Amino acid sequence: MAKKSKKRNILITVLIIILTVVVLFSAVKLLDVAINPTLKNGESASSKKTVTIDGVEYFPRQDITVFMLMGIDERGEVKASESYTNTGESDMVALAVFDELEESYSVLVLNRDTMMDIYVLGIGAKPAGTIFGQLALAHTYGTGLEDSCELTVRTVSDFLSGVTVDYYLSMNMDAIAILNDAVGGVTVNVVDDFSQVDSTIPMGEVTLNGEQALAYVHTRKDVGNQMNISRMDRHKEYMENFVKAFSAKVREDDTFVLETYDDVAPYIVSDCSVNSLSSMLNRYADYELREIVTPKGENVLTENYMEFYVDEKALDELILKLFYVEK
Repeated sequence: MAKKSKKRNILITVLIIILTVVVLFSAVKLLDVAINPTLKNGESASSKKTVTIDGVEYFPRQDITVFMLMGIDERGEVKASESYTNTGESDMVALAVFDELEESYSVLVLNRDTMMDIYVLGIGAKPAGTIFGQLALAHTYGTGLEDSCELTVRTVSDFLSGVTVDYYLSMNMDAIAILNDAVGGVTVNVVDDFSQVDSTIPMGEVTLNGEQALAYVHTRKDVGNQMNISRMDRHKEYMENFVKAFSAKVREDDTFVLETYDDVAPYIVSDCSVNSLSSMLNRYADYELREIVTPKGENVLTENYMEFYVDEKALDELILKLFYVEK
């Protein structure tokens, strides 16, 4: 019985992580537009095993597992494009860092508009070096499946001074509606005016259906004051109420989690096998969340799009704190 309960907790953790990915990815998306970055010559790959900052050498920590989560701005089930590029921008990229020594985990959320060197593919899907552009674009090279995820992993690893990413998981946004309807709808108190976006979402308390939930957590333009801070408030309320509804369903039906996971599986791409995922989450199921952090920096609105330039010193401090130990 205890073993069965443990496995159920593992799957609950999986689903909550997945939902968090999809809900949070729109929190860092400021403008729904593409950019035309400048191509750089040659291809480089990070091979750093140590980093030196202010004359001090640091080694990568050996007692952590790093799981990258990506929320992809695409509707429908995942499918391969017919080219070496695709339209699925990674609107949320986060790294869950499991600390086996402290039995806790931290989450590093990267702004999708962060400007960095991203790996790209050229004609014939051959490596074509790097371009300087938004992080979100890394996933748009490749078929939209494993190759796109791996390009994003490589890009982020270099950006974080060669951090090793052990596993990745990406998920398309339609899973929000599936998860919402699976729990019978999520009740929220609507304080922003959605009339220009979805006239079926009234002000006041309302139990959202799937499509309404997607609009509620994803839309910023033409909603209320259109500020990202307002949207983030909606995310928090939605997540809290979803977890309550989800927990109630689990108590009612032992098969609910497995059936729901099967429903969202077509929207997922991951290099983590079922056995590996089960083993990892079995180990980390009882770990406590330590913190959710985001690199500091500056948003710059150009003529056509938003760029985010990270504060290099603050980023170095985060990297050392999460991934490295002093020699």
